[in-house]
Amino acid sequence: MSCPKKTSTEPHVVQETVIAKGKWVKLEQTTYVDPTGQTRTWETVKRTTRQSDSIADGVGIIAILKRTLHKDCVVMVKQFRPPLGGYSLEFPAGLIDDNESAETAALRELKEETGYKGEVVGVTPVTCLDPGLSNCTTQIVMVNINGDDLENIHPTQQLEFVEVVLIPLDEFQKKIDEVLKKENIVVDAKVYIYAMGMSQAFFKPNELPVLKQ
Repeated sequence: MSCPKKTSTEPHVVQETVIAKGKWVKLEQTTYVDPTGQTRTWETVKRTTRQSDSIADGVGIIAILKRTLHKDCVVMVKQFRPPLGGYSLEFPAGLIDDNESAETAALRELKEETGYKGEVVGVTPVTCLDPGLSNCTTQIVMVNINGDDLENIHPTQQLEFVEVVLIPLDEFQKKIDEVLKKENIVVDAKVYIYAMGMSQAFFKPNELPVLKQ
């Protein structure tokens, strides 16, 4: 095994030039110095809505619906995504508003997209989404929903074009794979990674479900 080459330069950004700007995103040309000291350029997408570099752009919500005499279910949303030209299956998500915490944003977005009222039980640090393309960041917020509460028995959505999908937690990857076989849909990467993690938790290594192409 060869040793990694030592570098003499700390990589750093020199300049960011806006190429195009819309209401929600902008395209920039990023000039930076690589570890060898060579100056390079990169095309970078950024949100125009970022409130502060110290907080994430948005939140993703892993919401578990808990009901008496029912399996625990992950609350998902299915919606048409114009960049994909089709439907996606995702965790509920949204941008963090000005002067809003990740926890507050998560509960607000969950209510708007699914109608459910939940309780925050965990929050991740700020994480990147697609660092080769964008500086966009997110925090994943874990929420428990008491499905026996009257408010959550017949939840009322505020977003008309979002379909709520409930998937049993202990069959999460299996059910996701079934959706992929039956529907022309794209599953969000965070969702499938979570599904694989849940499979690791529920099954022995030689029992893990495998999606056949």
